[in-house]
Amino acid sequence: MRRLPACLLFACAMAAVLPPDLKQARDRQDRAALDRLAAGAAAEAQARREDAAAQYRAALAELVRAEVYMELRDRNGARAAAENGIRAAEKAVALKPSAGEYHRVLGALCAQVIPANPLLGLRYGKCAMEEVSRAVELDPKSADAWLSRGVGNFYLPESFGGGAELALKDIDKALQLDPSHADAWLWRGIVLRKLNRNAEAREALRKSLELNPARLWARQQLEKTPPQ
Repeated sequence: MRRLPACLLFACAMAAVLPPDLKQARDRQDRAALDRLAAGAAAEAQARREDAAAQYRAALAELVRAEVYMELRDRNGARAAAENGIRAAEKAVALKPSAGEYHRVLGALCAQVIPANPLLGLRYGKCAMEEVSRAVELDPKSADAWLSRGVGNFYLPESFGGGAELALKDIDKALQLDPSHADAWLWRGIVLRKLNRNAEAREALRKSLELNPARLWARQQLEKTPPQ
C-alpha cells in the first residue's frame, strides 16, 4: 500500500485523501483488492510495531474494507474488518495521541462494528462517540472529523443524543470546510432522504457523483432515492 503524504498523517484542514489503490478498490466495491491491500498494510504494521503511521495505514485499510463489506451487506465481514482495524488504530493512538486523524479512524471503526452487529452497541458506542469527538477537538478544521461525527449521529438514536437533524449539521460543517468532499455530499444525500427531503437528497447525491463518478455506492444511493 502506498504511504499517505506526510501532512495527511496529521489531519490537514482539507479532507484526508485515500491512497489511489485503496480509493479505486473502494469505489469499485472490489473486495478481493481490498482484502489484498488490507493484508499488505497489516504486514507492514506488524513489522513496524512502533511506527504510528504504519498502524494508521493498517487501520485505514480495514475501515475502508469494513465500509465496503457493509455496502455489500456482508455484516460478518464488516465486523471482522472493523475489529481488526480497531487493534491497529488503538496502537496508532497510543503511539501518537495528539494526531486527531488517528482518533477519527479509531472512532469510525468502533462505529462501523455497531451496524454490523447492533448487540455490540454498548461495547463500541462509547469508543465511537469519544474518539470522534476527540478528533473534532484536536482538528476542528478537519472535514473528515466532522463527517465522521455526522455519520455517527446519523446512526445514534435521538433518545441517545443523535439523530438525522444533528447529523446534517455536522455534515454541513464538513462541507463548509471542504465543498469538494464527495463523501460528505454522499452522506448529506443519505441523511436528507432519511428526513424525507428527497429532491434535496438527489441533488446532493448527484453532486457527489459529479465529484467522484467512479463511486458505485453513490450511484446506488441515487437510484434508490425517490424523485420527491
